[in-house]
Amino acid sequence: MVGVRLSLSAFLAHLSLTTAGFLACRRPAPSGTGENGVLGRATLAEALRLLGLRRGQIVLVHASLRSVGEIAGGVATLYDALRDVLGRRGTLVVPAYTPGNSDTSKSFHRATRHMTPEEKEAYREQIPAFDPETTSSIECGVLSEYVRTRRRAVRSDHPQTSFAAVGPAARGITAGHRHDNHLGERSPLRELERRGAMVLLLGVSYDRCTAFHLAEYRYTPKPPTAVYGCAMKVDGRRTWISYEDVVLDDSDFGECGAAMELTEKVNLGRVGNADGRLFPLPAAVAFAQNWFAERRGRTGE
Repeated sequence: MVGVRLSLSAFLAHLSLTTAGFLACRRPAPSGTGENGVLGRATLAEALRLLGLRRGQIVLVHASLRSVGEIAGGVATLYDALRDVLGRRGTLVVPAYTPGNSDTSKSFHRATRHMTPEEKEAYREQIPAFDPETTSSIECGVLSEYVRTRRRAVRSDHPQTSFAAVGPAARGITAGHRHDNHLGERSPLRELERRGAMVLLLGVSYDRCTAFHLAEYRYTPKPPTAVYGCAMKVDGRRTWISYEDVVLDDSDFGECGAAMELTEKVNLGRVGNADGRLFPLPAAVAFAQNWFAERRGRTGE
């Protein structure tokens, strides 16, 4: 039965029809790459336009440069292509997470799994306090780090799940990110939803779709919570803080995204060698909220 469902999903992904709902629409590939198969700025911009990205939009991007292929000029060229398409009135947003600043994250557990309790405590004490101006976001990928370091970039203040943005809406999107609200109603995700932003998955799957996390705050009146800890500056001094927030679980995001493609508007296409997916963030959050309520509520998660 699973195989049948996947075959149906692949079939529907190639349709360009619209019924009572919206089906995934596959867009044509751009005309070609540059010399020796190297991707240039114009070719990338053409592919992004064919995918459906438009001037003036706000877009949250998750990207894998390795999947896109060889780019002349590397990440700077992809950034320039995105900005070319969005124009001066468009805003580019990326996750700028710092999972290493934690004692509960997968990153922390990987780094300390062979340590004694004393060594773990010493390791935790040497984690630097989050600084939105200087703390690297390279764990989110080279595009995220590149955007974060642009001269006019603005970054939200969350010590673990910050966002960086460039464009006229950047400051409004990133303002007011509470440390006890990773990806919920007091995070940039809510502001992106309010402003009707798009989501672009470029060479990555739905398990990287941050927008689904906002639905985790809504699918049940009392979502499960956990205690988190991280280092941040309080009155100019490094301080380890603990706080309670919703449990973030992306283990079923891939399945949720595949189901969403059957009923929601998702533009599919190629950008270089990478599969691209472009869709409205508000619709994705609404779909995930209903999907989680049915699936997670039924399984008792």
